[in-house]
Amino acid sequence: MRVPQVRGLHGQVFVRGVEVSRPGIACLSILILALCFSGCRRHDFPQYDPKYREFAYVTNGGSGTVSIYDVVNVRVDRELPVGQNPTFVAASPTRNEVYVVNSGTAEGQGSITVINAENNSIAANIPVHRQPVALAIDPEGAFAYAANAASNSVSVVDLHQRREVARIGVGEQPVSVRVAPDGKAVVVANRAGNSVSVIDPATRKVRAVFEGCPGASDIVILPDSSKAFAACGAGHQVMAILLAHKADRPDVRNVLTDQLEAFLDVGRAPVQLALKPDGGELFVSNSLSDSISEVVTGTDDVGGAYLMGATPVRGIVSADNALLYVGNLHSQEVTVYSIDDGKRIDHIHVGDGPSALAFSTAGHLLFVVDARSGDVAVVRTANRSLFTMLPAGRNPTSIAVKAFKVS
Repeated sequence: MRVPQVRGLHGQVFVRGVEVSRPGIACLSILILALCFSGCRRHDFPQYDPKYREFAYVTNGGSGTVSIYDVVNVRVDRELPVGQNPTFVAASPTRNEVYVVNSGTAEGQGSITVINAENNSIAANIPVHRQPVALAIDPEGAFAYAANAASNSVSVVDLHQRREVARIGVGEQPVSVRVAPDGKAVVVANRAGNSVSVIDPATRKVRAVFEGCPGASDIVILPDSSKAFAACGAGHQVMAILLAHKADRPDVRNVLTDQLEAFLDVGRAPVQLALKPDGGELFVSNSLSDSISEVVTGTDDVGGAYLMGATPVRGIVSADNALLYVGNLHSQEVTVYSIDDGKRIDHIHVGDGPSALAFSTAGHLLFVVDARSGDVAVVRTANRSLFTMLPAGRNPTSIAVKAFKVS
């Protein structure tokens, strides 16, 4: 078993925050190995099929690279050069591919790099428009939608043909884009436009625009595709939008057009939304209030605000809908919140500036991207403890996980 270590500026070695001498490290390693043989719980880790592969991909905006981590063996696989200023990454739901958004500069053309996950090599580079910053993929994995912040547009990319096939004008500075699970709506947050655009994927036209969401920064869509929520990052509200859909129950009315349902009061500067997998609640990261707000998605009720840490910017909910993990940017901590109990129950020491989070497919590991210290903390979710630290490139920004079996 590896002993997690962090080196100081002058060569000193720390284990879990305590300085240890070099003879002490050797003794500690022997002690830990002895404990492992006597009681190390390897059953906390999955037993993988020999053909199983799983990787985590982290964009390094300052290095022009993607760091790739072998999740099965919990180690660095490689650092892969991509385009200029990679800021976002997403995995295909149907193919063994990963897509990296290269923002480039505000004046120059951006691109999408396609990574073949089976051998972690570059499969294609697809030009889009100016300064793409986010990407969403349809449920079939056929088309991607890239938000181009500097050209006020969304590029529609045919992932099979590897080319842009349409460009749709939206509001000013689109920064987040989501595709509804049923594939019948694409919702875009326009930060400088203080608005949300809804695109019809069939016609590739904007079918609705909703104003009054200052600094719109993030979008989530419920699993049944009935409703979208937008974080108004420059204010203190979340916008709730009913999406046009046919209800699958006789006691639920059909919604013929997209409609603004409500503005929900939350904390200051709500920058990100974390949705429970069952869609019943979402959690708002209020970055200037150092808190989260809990929203019941069916009724739009705001349950309350709960203090987290210094500048919460990212949340993620466990697959069993029980725990919310929150990355606090101006700290070295991830806060753990019990959803059923309505309170903080733990905090995990990680690197400096935790700002992006992703679970392994089995949920036994949480990967935390530390923007300030330029590394990735690997947390064991079974006991909510730091397992190890892995190096990243300069200015890591985003993470995605892809699992598959090789033939």
